[in-house]
Amino acid sequence: MTIDEMKKKKREIGLTYEQIAKKAGLPVGTVQKVLGGITKSPRYDTLRALEAVFTAELDTAEFSYTAQPDVLRETSAYQAGVHKKQGEYTIEDYFALPDERRVELIDGVIYDMGAPITIHQVLVTQIWEKFFQYIQEKKGNCIPIVSPIDVQLDRDDKTMVQPDVIVMCDRDRMKRHIFGEPDLVVEILSPSSSKMDNRIKLGKYANAGVKEYWIVDPEKRSLLVYNFEEGDWPTIYGFDDKIPVHIFPEECEIDFSEIHEYVRFLYDEE
Repeated sequence: MTIDEMKKKKREIGLTYEQIAKKAGLPVGTVQKVLGGITKSPRYDTLRALEAVFTAELDTAEFSYTAQPDVLRETSAYQAGVHKKQGEYTIEDYFALPDERRVELIDGVIYDMGAPITIHQVLVTQIWEKFFQYIQEKKGNCIPIVSPIDVQLDRDDKTMVQPDVIVMCDRDRMKRHIFGEPDLVVEILSPSSSKMDNRIKLGKYANAGVKEYWIVDPEKRSLLVYNFEEGDWPTIYGFDDKIPVHIFPEECEIDFSEIHEYVRFLYDEE
């Protein structure tokens, strides 16, 4: 079984990295790097252990996911006893979920987010730090925040998202969670989130009034930057480019080559 076949099987079944690691007897980080495409040449015994998980007959009672990728099952997902159809869930249902389950609510549909891989988290912190340094130097009022942070994007009871990085410039909307749209949103792609970030969230952020949206693709080492105030078409950048930040009144560029250099070791083959 190839790695691509394993990733497809993971999406179909809805297994988390933690569940795969437990069954395979491997560290979670190893599973994340192999299935996330970071480790280009995994060891033979690692591949065999992973293959055994996906070829074995799974006990479906152990997992609370449907075959539809990234969507929680509509019945027993809630320990609070809430039984609704996808599209009918509310923020009240969202907060009734166990704290350890990380999900997003979009238009009444609950999506499982899964555990991020290492490079995802390193990129998140590096991008946040660049925003933080610039705002501190300029003594600005905006605040960069990393996930997990609840964002009540549409200011209704049907949507609550957790972007990877946001920049908020209206402090009055920062309470228990963020109420309304951030000024800038950054999402780091993972194998399971590509459709979500490139399609579903793209439309949601644009319609909600987000001014700027970055989609960072670690596998392709590229960024799509949507400046919604100027148009709907993105500008494509590489990991060695300087990325302009349009929401700031003074000229601001993030030198992504510095971030690229910092994370380069994660692309080395094991």
